[in-house]
Amino acid sequence: MSIKVILADDHAVVRDGVKAVIERKSKDIRIIGEASNGNEVLKMARHMPADVYVLDISMPELNGIEATDRLKKLDRKSKIIILSMHDGLAYVERALESGAEGYILKKGATEEVIHAIREVHKGERYLSPRVAKYVIQGFLEKKRDVQPVKLVSKLTRREREVLQLIAEGLSTKEIAQKLNISANTAHVHSNNIMQKVNVHNRADMVRFALKEGIIQV
Repeated sequence: MSIKVILADDHAVVRDGVKAVIERKSKDIRIIGEASNGNEVLKMARHMPADVYVLDISMPELNGIEATDRLKKLDRKSKIIILSMHDGLAYVERALESGAEGYILKKGATEEVIHAIREVHKGERYLSPRVAKYVIQGFLEKKRDVQPVKLVSKLTRREREVLQLIAEGLSTKEIAQKLNISANTAHVHSNNIMQKVNVHNRADMVRFALKEGIIQV
């Protein structure tokens, strides 16, 4: 029986490249769906769930981290691998905290993705060697003191979604239309975000979103 995979990346050339490697070098893995953002992944997951989801971390509308969190709520058995350009500890920690079983760097994501898919499908975790090194180093260097609560963790799921759209440059009206809420509700979410993360305008919100990895340049 083949491992069913849904592949998501907002760059078609990346999807095509990863898909080509999988189809050429593995007979036990089958791509059953492709998506360009997290919302498309969730729609697919409801109608034709995959065994493993390979998600780009920096997709528009709904990024890979948020999509992972929602996939896990939809089905705790979902196996998820994050595909990223970033090897920083903060990105990896957020991915693992959201429930991802794997984290692969795009730079080396050729045959490595096949190995990662097989490993997480078996119930194991997989990190690119370079990423694993930073995770171990970060763990060893962490102080024993209780770490302060990250501001981003204070945001609700909807507020994180609104923050991503704000950071992507959408107006309050556009956000309301995209999320099917009123402009007033979108405005309230925006104000709540600013209050919770202690910023005072949209520019600061964008900087915060970049710092927390909600969007990438």
